[in-house]
Amino acid sequence: MHIGKVYSYTINELPVQTGDLICTSDAGGALQAGQFWRLIGKLIPGEIEHIAVYVGPGDRCVEVGARGHVVAYELGGHTWNAHGMIDQRGLVIDSFYGIAYPLEGRGLPEEKIEEIRKSVAEYCLHQAETRKPYNLNFLDSQTEKAFYCSQLAYKAYLRHDIDLNTGLEIPAVSGTGSVVFPQEIWNCCAHRKP
Repeated sequence: MHIGKVYSYTINELPVQTGDLICTSDAGGALQAGQFWRLIGKLIPGEIEHIAVYVGPGDRCVEVGARGHVVAYELGGHTWNAHGMIDQRGLVIDSFYGIAYPLEGRGLPEEKIEEIRKSVAEYCLHQAETRKPYNLNFLDSQTEKAFYCSQLAYKAYLRHDIDLNTGLEIPAVSGTGSVVFPQEIWNCCAHRKP
């Protein structure tokens, strides 16, 4: 899919553009990897448990979640309403936390930023069109055969030499630096909360 332009929108009164990342936290629902992230959350401080990519136009986003594969869906308005998106996303009951801006503050020229935004959206939409499955092997963040939520954003940006994996590890568990944690993406990007 070819993205012809960069789209702008607002979610919970925060501005987003194509390629920006929606960050959410658990709201007590049945997020497919929610139990995993809740366990990890006890080991690694942080409140971000899920990442979705805003692609546009309008309120269109892409994520990997409860459906078991990458999906494109529409928010249904400017306010995050997990219950209103169950038909599209599956049983993902999460709360809007904020927006991460991976391109902000990198000193890139506007033309390059626009190119990256379009490319990130095209990459994510392609994964949704081909229904790439959920990656349960969190240690394998380099595969493109399957994705988990933060890995999808990581791989989309890594193609442009923007590495959203800071190597954060679970304390006392060596070898977990390859996992791309949602909180890690929030921490390494400029971000805003409502």
